[in-house]
Amino acid sequence: MGKKSQERALSENEAMAFAKHLRTSPQKLNLVAQTIRGSSCETALASLTFSHRRIAEDVKKVLQSAIANAENNHQLDVDRLFVAEASVGKDIVMKRWRARARGRTGRILKPFSNIRVVVREREEIA
Repeated sequence: MGKKSQERALSENEAMAFAKHLRTSPQKLNLVAQTIRGSSCETALASLTFSHRRIAEDVKKVLQSAIANAENNHQLDVDRLFVAEASVGKDIVMKRWRARARGRTGRILKPFSNIRVVVREREEIA
């Protein structure tokens, strides 16, 4: 009677984590995501730990979640993981206003973002 289960979108050597409603613009979040794309998970965690950007802390949590998913749900080797994808998407935009001179208003846009991190296990070199 229930809904049929969907096929797994990722391959067997991949794991994913997703965060919604991060309070920053996609452009700023993408700058942080660029720093970790393609790097090993250890290097990515180190660079996010010492990054001066505020949103880097949330990206680090998402990366740690992807690593935990790989280890616990898919039995992948943590030491051989690297960041295969780090994609950023646009979410809602809160619209506010501020009173300006001569009875006018100034728009204030407060954008939100999503991030999706996919980690993949490196193949063994024989």
